[in-house]
Amino acid sequence: MGAEMLFKDRDEAGWRLVERLRDTVVQKPLVLAIPRDVVLSRKLRSPYQPELATGAVTENGEVYLNHFASAMTDVGSAYVEAERGRQLDEITRRKTAIRAVRPRASLADRTVIVTDDGIATGATMIAALKMVRAAGAREVIVAVPVGAPDRIDAIRPLCDQVVCLLEPIDFWAVGQFYRHFEPVSDTRVLELLREYGLPRTKWEHPAAVHA
Repeated sequence: MGAEMLFKDRDEAGWRLVERLRDTVVQKPLVLAIPRDVVLSRKLRSPYQPELATGAVTENGEVYLNHFASAMTDVGSAYVEAERGRQLDEITRRKTAIRAVRPRASLADRTVIVTDDGIATGATMIAALKMVRAAGAREVIVAVPVGAPDRIDAIRPLCDQVVCLLEPIDFWAVGQFYRHFEPVSDTRVLELLREYGLPRTKWEHPAAVHA
């Protein structure tokens, strides 16, 4: 894989997205990150492949199942309901911690940019987009560094614009396209929300806050 197909880390990927979005005309913009910021959704794990998402659940309890879930004989309604309960418990735990630092923002009549570090099955993104639309967003933009081409195509009808820097045909996992892809802890998420919680000018780099 060539160097042009790799991001150093999530920070680099994020700022490359900012550059692509810099001239986008927006109305009262709000950036939502999945799954740790203002929009909370969790994947529903496959019984024998926990990293494979059979679908996703949002914080309001709605479930979205992937296109291939019906073909999996071990994913019945009882399993989905049990997995839904487990993931809602985790969402509740995270929501309690995150909302204490960053109250839920109003989405009504705003340009909402929904972002993630990449799209593999698209389950959590699709679930999140449905929730954002229901909350009355004026415009919805999906911004991701990398995504599987067929799943990006599935997402396009659910938003107003998709900005995806890489859509490689040889795609098997999001982490494949990062040199450093360590998990981001809840503690680190809360630190970032506290540190960069003050309003800034359009597309301002966080480092400028301390200049």
